Amino acid sequence: MTSTSPHSDPTQHQLRVIVDAARERRAEDVVVLDLTAVSSTLEYFVICTATAGLQLNAVQENIREKAQEAGLSRPSVEGPSERWLLLAFGGGIVVHIMTREAREYYDLEGLWSDAHVMQFPEQAADRTL
Repeated sequence: MTSTSPHSDPTQHQLRVIVDAARERRAEDVVVLDLTAVSSTLEYFVICTATAGLQLNAVQENIREKAQEAGLSRPSVEGPSERWLLLAFGGGIVVHIMTREAREYYDLEGLWSDAHVMQFPEQAADRTL
């Protein structure tokens, strides 16, 4: 496997796995923020939108399963609520799964507007619905 960056970064792979897992369960507006240049304690936020409590749960279950397969430790779970669920992985990755209303209200992207937004383009779907 050839890396496109000068150094192979397992965190990049783990972030890709999390992003793909969220999208597999129809999470919307998946954004990855690199906080390493703007925070001394936080590294990466993955923020995504789910429509309701059932989808929040489906997204978090898929992320947990795929992330552990990719070598991340079992996350601690904050919440859970019907509006926002947070998964904190030991490797410095924090996943926020939020309803649209909660995401607009808390505006994490706005609060961390100095962070670098990492690009993880959607991969071609293997199947059609």
